[in-house]
Amino acid sequence: MQHIVSHLPVPPNYHDGDPTMFEPFWRGPIGESATLVIPGWQTMSYFSDVGNLCWFLEPSFEREVRRLHRLVGNAAVEGYHVLVGTGSSQLFQAALYALAPPTADTPLSVVSTTPFYSMYPPLTDFLSSGLYRWAGDANTFDGDDYIEVVCSPSNPDGSIREAVLKSKSGKDIHDLAYYWPQYTPITQMLAHDIMLFTVSKCTGHAGTRIGWALVKDKEVAQKMSKFMEQSTIGVCKDAQLRAAKVLGAVTDGYEHQLATAAGGDANLLFHYARRKMAHRWCALRAAVAASGIFSLPNEVAGFCTFTKDTVTSNPAFAWLRCEKQEVEDLESFLRENKIITRSGTKFGADQKVVRISMVDTDEAFGIFVNRLAAIK
Repeated sequence: MQHIVSHLPVPPNYHDGDPTMFEPFWRGPIGESATLVIPGWQTMSYFSDVGNLCWFLEPSFEREVRRLHRLVGNAAVEGYHVLVGTGSSQLFQAALYALAPPTADTPLSVVSTTPFYSMYPPLTDFLSSGLYRWAGDANTFDGDDYIEVVCSPSNPDGSIREAVLKSKSGKDIHDLAYYWPQYTPITQMLAHDIMLFTVSKCTGHAGTRIGWALVKDKEVAQKMSKFMEQSTIGVCKDAQLRAAKVLGAVTDGYEHQLATAAGGDANLLFHYARRKMAHRWCALRAAVAASGIFSLPNEVAGFCTFTKDTVTSNPAFAWLRCEKQEVEDLESFLRENKIITRSGTKFGADQKVVRISMVDTDEAFGIFVNRLAAIK
């Protein structure tokens, strides 16, 4: 039996969203099909495709991105430009740069519905740009000029979101990192102007640091590409090749099953991850019930066009609230009980709620639910 080294920190850290849950799947048979050897002479040039708007985009990566979206049906790819970034974080900043008017008198306001992803404010304001600035909750924003970031399913609470602001001069960025079948029903093929995705949330390969954007408008796509050209002179080609191999292995697994009518789904990523997530949410809800002092958002179900059945959402994060009146700071309270989380204040919410990662290792997750159930 192959020995697996545990990387479990002490105490387990549920603050981050490190998707190590996926590792056993890639240690299985499909992992061989995702293995990549890069010769010493390959990927030496800055350029990947000089005829492409995004000249540092590896053709194989673009091809596999389009194949995967056509398979899953979660986002339109026809008529869209594909851009690659060092994770979706770089693409988010590139989109802000591309959408903000370069000659405006004041920075353009960037907003998102509360609770919003905790990294939106620091990513927006990190460079102290004169083009844009973080302006908080979209629900309380008053104005016609803005960039609204729509994260759906939402990080942290897993809810399905739409833009709440309506203005002819307003602009949207749709962060769809978790719009994959293991987390939520795929209810429709989305076709927004800017859609952001990342390999880390799709397949679990966070360390590859590859994200992609589907961008409808050519001028916006050119500006986003220029941002990445100026900041990092492109995106690592070795990482793109690995990401292409991984995405290709996922799509090949499904296409092979359809072509051969073979039974079983052991080598199908989304089916594997969906079972894992469903099991974890069942265990978490049982732990919450056993404790009696916590609450979670209600389960949401929908018909998934990918799996062709009605399924419940299983978000990558738990948005846990404490109903015990004397507990004001839930993050500190859980830390005292050896559970490290991220406070709701980071997401524009209050101190009685925290975000907890659901995608850590089986070992770490087991420790978490046992400790949570014991808290009274």
